[in-house]
Amino acid sequence: MHDLLHEIRNCTECVNKLPLGANPIVQASIHSKIAIIGQAPGIAVHQSGVPWNDKSGDNLRGWLGVEKEIFYNENIFALIPMGFCYPGTGKSGDLPPMKICAPLWHEKLFQMMQDAELTILLGQYAQRYYLGKAAKKSLTQTVQSFRDYSSEFLPLPHPSPRNNIWQSKNPWFKEEVLPFLKSRISDIL
Repeated sequence: MHDLLHEIRNCTECVNKLPLGANPIVQASIHSKIAIIGQAPGIAVHQSGVPWNDKSGDNLRGWLGVEKEIFYNENIFALIPMGFCYPGTGKSGDLPPMKICAPLWHEKLFQMMQDAELTILLGQYAQRYYLGKAAKKSLTQTVQSFRDYSSEFLPLPHPSPRNNIWQSKNPWFKEEVLPFLKSRISDIL
């Protein structure tokens, strides 16, 4: 695993397409029990080199019911983005993750993570990639159907503060999904 992580962290496959250059961010271990598949690092994460080291990460840790020392324990959590580098900013926030990263690296990572019990899919990019045709027509419908995927995958919205409006329009998320998520995490830990 060490060699694979070194290879990923030194990847320059799309360096010419990245506004701030390549800085692949990933956390994983052969013993990781829970894989979290996100979108791509934001600028704060790009600068710090620490995955989920931003407000989205604070929200995510709150959803999971874990403190930073557990979250950053690679033997518990693998933190794997769809795009490993900061993609830049567009008109309405960060650009989508680079499409080359997941096909290039994800399968290799999962082959080494023999202890993974749950994969959390944050946002539409991860859900479309991993659920394929099993994903519903919208992110909301996919997250509402979380029990359909719960043995292997758990689809969630992205924990960005930008999604607070979505959460206020969908109170079932806090009432049903988050207690289920915390219970699964607690059982695995």
